[in-house]
Amino acid sequence: MDYVDCGGRRLAYCKLDGKGPTVVFFPGFMSDMEGAKALALEAFCREREQAYVRFDYSGHGKSSGDFIDGTIGAWAEDGMAIMDQVTEGPLVLVGSSMGGWIGLLCALARKDRVQGYVGLAAAPDFTRDLCWNRYSDEVKATLKRDGVYYEPCDYGDDPYPMTLNLLQEGDNHLLLDSEIDLTCPVRLIQGMRDSDVPPVTAQRISDALASEDVVITYVKNGDHRLSTDADLKRLCRVVKEISGELS
Repeated sequence: MDYVDCGGRRLAYCKLDGKGPTVVFFPGFMSDMEGAKALALEAFCREREQAYVRFDYSGHGKSSGDFIDGTIGAWAEDGMAIMDQVTEGPLVLVGSSMGGWIGLLCALARKDRVQGYVGLAAAPDFTRDLCWNRYSDEVKATLKRDGVYYEPCDYGDDPYPMTLNLLQEGDNHLLLDSEIDLTCPVRLIQGMRDSDVPPVTAQRISDALASEDVVITYVKNGDHRLSTDADLKRLCRVVKEISGELS
C-alpha cells in the first residue's frame, strides 16, 4: 500500500504493475478497497499480468479525512488524483454503486485515456434520486436542522451519516438529466433484486450515454452487492472482454 496527496488529503492505494490497459476500481459509498470485488479483480489481473489499482476515497478505509466531510466532487477529485499520479496509458474504469457515479465523472474528465467503463449497480445522481427525493418531510427537516441524517444501513451495525452538504453538493454533478458525453465501450451489470439501486437505473444510464457500444447485463437473482462467486466471475469476464488485447 502507498499514498498520494490530493489537495491535502492523503489517499491510500494498492497498485499492481502489469500490461495495459490499467484497471482502476472505484468502491461504493462507505466501502473501501478491501471489498470482495476489489480483491477479486486484483487476483484476476495478477493472474493475467494486467496492471491494476484499487484505492480508498478520503474519509474511507485507510485514507485520511472524516467521512462526514466528504462530497461527490471531492471523491471525484480523489479518483482523478489516483488516475493522474498512479497510472499511465489507457484505462478501464470499474465502479461499484456510488463508485459507478464517481467512475463516470472521472471518465468524462479523462476521456482521452479511458478505453472502457464497467458499472456494477452504478448509482449516478443517487444523492437526489435515491435519497433526497425519497426522504420524508421529517427526514428533510432533520437535515435542515442538524445538517446530517443517520440513515439505517442493511450492510452493518452503523447507520450512514447523510449530510445536507453531501446531498446539496451532489446536485453539481448530476448526469442523468442530459447526455453523458462518453463514447467508449460501456458495460453495466445490474441485479434485479437490488433493493438500493432500482434496476431501471441501468437503462437510464444507457439512454443518457453518447456511446453506441453499451451492453446491460441483468442478473435475475442479483442483489446490490453482486459479490457471489458467480457475480465475481462475471465481473472478471466483462473486464477481460472490455480490456481487449493487453500490451
